[in-house]
Amino acid sequence: MKPIDTDDEPDALRLQYEKYGVEGYYSEFGAGYRNPHEPVIRRLLGSVVEKWRPDLSSVLDLACGSGEVTLALRDLGAGLGAGKICGIDPHTGEAFFERTGEQAEALSFEQIATGALEGRHYSLIVCSFALHLMDESWLPALLAALLMASESLLILTPHKRPEIRREWGWIMTDEMIIDRVRARLYKGILIS
Repeated sequence: MKPIDTDDEPDALRLQYEKYGVEGYYSEFGAGYRNPHEPVIRRLLGSVVEKWRPDLSSVLDLACGSGEVTLALRDLGAGLGAGKICGIDPHTGEAFFERTGEQAEALSFEQIATGALEGRHYSLIVCSFALHLMDESWLPALLAALLMASESLLILTPHKRPEIRREWGWIMTDEMIIDRVRARLYKGILIS
């Protein structure tokens, strides 16, 4: 089986999700996955690093795909010296390894929501093109788990979704948009 060609039109990936379902698509084609939005992801991350100056000393590339974020951040100086970029994705580990030379941990959003990151800490968590795809009922638990692992969360999304509510422990501090792709920076807050 061959996926619908996404090289000509990045929005065609949506058609693949409709045909196979998100889980089905990545189960079938995850090993060869490439995000068709990679050029804009690179430009957006360059602007994020220049404008917002996030701490890149220990980054989690959540839903890491084939390494688009990891490779862009490496080019911007992350992961050098004692720093590290860790990738997590339940479906695209082979594609991530092929491009980055690093192993991605095969964890789902649901596993993370139920404690799989317990005891870990990252200076920044980046989630690119994925949170809008998950079952929204898991979003509060996932965001609570991410808050235990980092005080900074960067979401890259082609949509206004997901809506991340303050009562889930995060507040958006800034947003930028390049070619309809949004970067949203969130800071963790304590809820009393």
